[in-house]
Amino acid sequence: MKVTIKDYEEYLYETYKNHGIDSSLFMKLIEEIGEVAEVLNKRDGRKAKDNEDLIEQLGNELVDVIHYVFAIAALNNINLNDFIIEKDKKASIKYNHKINLVDYLLNK
Repeated sequence: MKVTIKDYEEYLYETYKNHGIDSSLFMKLIEEIGEVAEVLNKRDGRKAKDNEDLIEQLGNELVDVIHYVFAIAALNNINLNDFIIEKDKKASIKYNHKINLVDYLLNK
């Protein structure tokens, strides 16, 4: 099953619309970013690790980050799909990328 950005935004809006508080969600986002950093530190040998599946942990922590980013966007009626496309267009010009996201998708 594939999920679209729009579907995920709508789902998270429904989940948080009656009790989602931006500042609380932002604090959870920061916590999850810290957990991503912890996994990366373990992977790169800067922190001790046991017999852990770091790929699985990293995937789970990245999903948590995405969850809170999308929840904050949904509660603020921000269409991340549109912002992703526009931001990528600007970045591709600024950083002289050979292709932007729209062209990539059209040529795929």
